[in-house]
Amino acid sequence: MNFEAFVKDIQENQWNVFGVEVYENGELTHSFGDTQENLHELYSATKTVLSIAVGIVYDMGLIDLDKSILEYLPKEKVAKMSAKQEKTFRKITVKRLLTMSVADIPFRAEGDSWIDFALSCEISNPEEITFNYTNINSYLVSVALTEILGRDLGGFIEEKIFEPLGIQRFEYTRCPEGYFYGASGMRLTVHDFSKIGLLLYNKGMYQGRRILSEAYDELATSVQMQNREGGYGYFVWKYLDGFSINGRQGQKCYVLPNRGIMISQLCDIDGSGIDLRNSMEKWLLGMEKQ
Repeated sequence: MNFEAFVKDIQENQWNVFGVEVYENGELTHSFGDTQENLHELYSATKTVLSIAVGIVYDMGLIDLDKSILEYLPKEKVAKMSAKQEKTFRKITVKRLLTMSVADIPFRAEGDSWIDFALSCEISNPEEITFNYTNINSYLVSVALTEILGRDLGGFIEEKIFEPLGIQRFEYTRCPEGYFYGASGMRLTVHDFSKIGLLLYNKGMYQGRRILSEAYDELATSVQMQNREGGYGYFVWKYLDGFSINGRQGQKCYVLPNRGIMISQLCDIDGSGIDLRNSMEKWLLGMEKQ
């Protein structure tokens, strides 16, 4: 591993990287930039935090991932659905939303009621299994968890995830009706973002404390749905022989348990960020491009 060469690439190419941390066998060995001072946008990496919340509720025995999402949404919202829409959504399970495997759902909700918007989406074949990445899926899961718990999901995440991870500074957003958004909108420091990855790297443990069951960790981080990027779990992406937490603009946490390596970064990079990833793979993972 040549971390100095990686940092040199960042600086010489003027890639807008806020901070990077490298962990080897669970220990922080290298860092660059602003890793502990400022909060930075996670964008869709927020979804992985939501997945951990799903896992905690799953471990409590309060949610069946194979049941229809309608079982867990506000009853008054479900009652307003047309017979056709209700029949369609009865076929969509929580697991289908977690794995982004429902066709036709648009990328984001609009209007004053995002729940109404989501439940009015026209889905031509609800039984068709196809990868369709959308913020609406995670939003509906977030609403479902709120209803199951009978309390604010943001507060639940603060108590059950952030507090045991020692995350004291954070921001997150809500929908117009007040529900924790879940799809995006969270801000953490790079160092605290790393803790999310370390929790999954350690199969649900953090500093000797179990936060998430190993069983759910395995489900969330293994391939549940194929896609062109190599596969998708429960709001977690397949990466090489491990997995990654992804958000737009270069937000990444690469988790490679078999190699004993985890790399987290928060950035503001337009486009795919492929040059930064290539540099990381060359200097930190020793992968030479052919």
